[in-house]
Amino acid sequence: MSKHVLIVGGGYVGMYTALQLRRKMRRQLRSGELSITLVDPQSYMTYQPFLPEAAAGNLEPRHVVVSLRRVLPGVKILNGRVTQVDHAKGQATVQVVESGDAEPKETRTVSYDLLVFCPGSISRTLPIPGLAENGIGFKTVAEAIFLRNHVLRQLDIAASTTNQEARRQALTFVFVGGGYAGVEALAELEDMARDACEYYPDLEASEMRWVLVEASDRILPEVGVDMGQWTVEALRGRGIDVRLKTMLKSAEDRDIVLSDGEEFPAGTLVWTAGVKPNPLVKKTDLPLDDKDRVKATAELTVQGLGNAFTAGDIAAVPDLTKPGEFCAPNAQHAVRQAKVLGGNVVAALRGQELKAYKHAYAGSVASLGLHKGVAQIYGVKLRGIVAWFMHRTYHLSRLPTLNRKARVTADWTLALFFKREVVSLGTLQRPREEFEQATKRY
Repeated sequence: MSKHVLIVGGGYVGMYTALQLRRKMRRQLRSGELSITLVDPQSYMTYQPFLPEAAAGNLEPRHVVVSLRRVLPGVKILNGRVTQVDHAKGQATVQVVESGDAEPKETRTVSYDLLVFCPGSISRTLPIPGLAENGIGFKTVAEAIFLRNHVLRQLDIAASTTNQEARRQALTFVFVGGGYAGVEALAELEDMARDACEYYPDLEASEMRWVLVEASDRILPEVGVDMGQWTVEALRGRGIDVRLKTMLKSAEDRDIVLSDGEEFPAGTLVWTAGVKPNPLVKKTDLPLDDKDRVKATAELTVQGLGNAFTAGDIAAVPDLTKPGEFCAPNAQHAVRQAKVLGGNVVAALRGQELKAYKHAYAGSVASLGLHKGVAQIYGVKLRGIVAWFMHRTYHLSRLPTLNRKARVTADWTLALFFKREVVSLGTLQRPREEFEQATKRY
């Protein structure tokens, strides 16, 4: 009897699980004994640790994504959003993405025998006035591309206007959140903007104001207290205003109000203050914990269910190296869980014993711009160009497919000989604007 595996989510965990199934169960796929469906709104997987470098122009954005259809031949890719999972019935409801202008939108019911649930996380936001209207996150390649174009556009505005207030606003960039995403995005984009100032005779890099707002008393907690403090000092040494124990209170009309009382205009507001499980978890009958994460076993099965698996940001996976605690929702665990999860799904289909996920924390690496970084690996503290090299080496090794590894390496090699581009293609976000203006002229 044919078995159907449904994978919800095309991120690293979902894609890698599908890859494992393809490689280890080719015969069953060819014979029709096994079929696989992967559901995701996008037709590609984004390797998020490289988003800061894509935003800064060090990497071509297309090289940090992997086409699901290209690497998963034989797997049915369904581009849509799962809106409900009724595991008791073995069914998922999918709303097809971009199903024309028809209302209501097309929905499909997908039946399955085994579920791999890994829809990932979304940005954790707060009801701050003006945030929704003026802020942007940093979780997708679209956001990375937008930010690159937007930052360069702000330099264009500042160099062209005679209004000093507009100039100051354009040259003020605020990032909220001192984790990996916020620190790396700010550091890479500041590095890019500083280089770009070379081509703006009327601008001085010192005129730019970059502000990092963090509610706690430290940044990059994963690299340890000492290296986190060193990072704060390194950023401040570059002229970046790091505000610890500070929160964003308002951003209405691009007027930034901080909890320490300071108020100033900013042309850019980036929100990277944490993530939370995809809201889809509440539209399922899977067991959840008090943080809305799917309860998981060490073998990455959903607690109490033998035919459902989960991993990644939305899963409460027991950390066997720290009894009583759970694995942090970070890229390091997601990458390693994906490998175990893929093997366990294959084992479950074959009736074999499942393996427990156990990974001792190896350390963390972070990029702070070209040739700058910070790291703590197995207790060894690194900084500067050595840490930056470790960051690139580690993530290149984890990037899926030889094709993408080669393209990223080529980008880095070319960057050794040529300066990065400083052209804003902001009209990419408004491709019909020019045509609409043309139609109004007659």
